[in-house]
Amino acid sequence: MENVSTPKHASFCEYLRLDQVIFNLKATDKIQALEELLDVLVKLNYIKNKKPVLTRIIDRERLVTTAIGHGIALPHARLDTGGDIAVVVGRSVAGLDFEAVDDKKVHVIILIVWNPSIPGLFNHLFAGLAQFLIKPGFRDRIFNARSKKELHKILCEIELTLLSSEDKIISRAGLLWKLQKIEMQKKKAAKAKKKELQKQANLIRDELDDALLERFDKLMERYGFAVAELEDGACQGCFINVATGMSSAIEGSDDIYVCENCGKYLVAIKKAK
Repeated sequence: MENVSTPKHASFCEYLRLDQVIFNLKATDKIQALEELLDVLVKLNYIKNKKPVLTRIIDRERLVTTAIGHGIALPHARLDTGGDIAVVVGRSVAGLDFEAVDDKKVHVIILIVWNPSIPGLFNHLFAGLAQFLIKPGFRDRIFNARSKKELHKILCEIELTLLSSEDKIISRAGLLWKLQKIEMQKKKAAKAKKKELQKQANLIRDELDDALLERFDKLMERYGFAVAELEDGACQGCFINVATGMSSAIEGSDDIYVCENCGKYLVAIKKAK
């Protein structure tokens, strides 16, 4: 259930002050950059100890890269910050290797740490940020900012609409697909391996809304799987065609849809590289 204190609309500036922006990162690799960003949150007393946060973020990066393409990365961790959310932004002129989906270097990193008592908050925040970050013109303005103050001012233009949990469309399809794979592997894994798999599953569950996970677990218990691919316009869970509009929306999307016939989550088919 969505936390009642979470605002429906918010400016990104409510989470990002000028002193939470690093205009020129000194780091030359991903780990150095994460440490440099976390040092800011320690200095501002948003977090007390960067080591457990860094470990959590690196563990998350090993599951699926948080570089979303086009020079942007959104590393994150769900840990107790003492508040709702802590954000820090770093800009790298040279760019950093984040193993991005488009193989491009990352020039802007938005690092987010959020409170465990607010499940799904990052999911909502991510959706709000993405609406701006997918616009080439907006990204170019971020990359070409001439000063820390200008960069902060541009980021302050981001207006967040914190989405409610709806059944029809929920983002983070890649994570839910990965969670299903892990849950299936756990059933056959040895005890030692099962512990590591559970750790990975918990990292993913931290990012997903309770309503989504509740449906996921019920489907897994009943059918043995909860997420089906869409192939040639048909749900591979029940092999019945979905509406043409939904089929078009799913193709190439990282959003999750629900099959109107069998109720399983639908994702675009994973094509072999």
